[in-house]
Amino acid sequence: MSTNDAYTPDRLSGISAFVAAADAGSFSGAAQRLHLTRSAVAKRVGRLETRLGVRLFHRTTRSQHLTDEGQSFYQRCTKVLAELSEAESELSAGSQTPMGRLRVTMPVQVGRQCIAPVLLALARAHPQLRLEMAFSDRRVDLIEEGYDLAVRSGRLDDTPGLKARPLGEQTMMLCAAPAYLAEHGTPHTSADLGAHERLMYGRNGNFYEWPALAMPRDTRRAPRFVLDDLVTLREAAEQALGIACLPHWLVVQSLDRGRLVQLLPHHYAPATPLHLVWPDTRHPSPKLRAAIDALMSAASTLLAAPPRRS
Repeated sequence: MSTNDAYTPDRLSGISAFVAAADAGSFSGAAQRLHLTRSAVAKRVGRLETRLGVRLFHRTTRSQHLTDEGQSFYQRCTKVLAELSEAESELSAGSQTPMGRLRVTMPVQVGRQCIAPVLLALARAHPQLRLEMAFSDRRVDLIEEGYDLAVRSGRLDDTPGLKARPLGEQTMMLCAAPAYLAEHGTPHTSADLGAHERLMYGRNGNFYEWPALAMPRDTRRAPRFVLDDLVTLREAAEQALGIACLPHWLVVQSLDRGRLVQLLPHHYAPATPLHLVWPDTRHPSPKLRAAIDALMSAASTLLAAPPRRS
């Protein structure tokens, strides 16, 4: 690697001065934090701007604030400096103990019920681990948004720069409340479902069909309820509003307590896969390896297929 391509100490000092100036809101404030003179900070930032070919700060006699380019560069630089700090801490500790900030994103409901308890137990076992969990059903850009790990439901896209590992599958089952069945009858074949009220999962005006169940399209009643929240979908089923297709981990207690009854136990809908996804790095950090290992170890219990109910 040539000297021009390498991050020499001078380059890193320029980045450190820039981040400190952005955090402090002035070169004077940055100088106090870095134990330098104001002039030294200004020179380092100036050399950085010259090298990048962009202006990072708007400067007047009374104020100083980041340009659009400066704001974008600042976000990247803070991530890099945080990673360097964590790397130094891990090396100086002389161990492979999970430590530092671990940012994980996951779907809302499976995250709350299945994933978060495992990660919280991991954090309890490792006091130097700082945990940030984001619950969202949108597909997060791990690299752009700075996440260490994601749990993703459904089919994976072939995204460069990411690694993935199957975590397990969510077994889906048809359920309805006893009161609904008492009023509308119990379907005994998949074709019978066409005459029933279906509670569907969907968003943005679209809903997801139950593809494994043989229901002629001309017999399918248009769904009255389309919800984008699984817990609310389960509650609608418990209130005898129709039949829902839900993951077993979400309904197992409702089945055990008699609030819901499993229908067509030998006609499961296709299982929905779950994957762990993380940025591809040559040497995964101890915190990332610990999180992956903990989730893989717990997956067989969290996502185990239930016995078929009659």
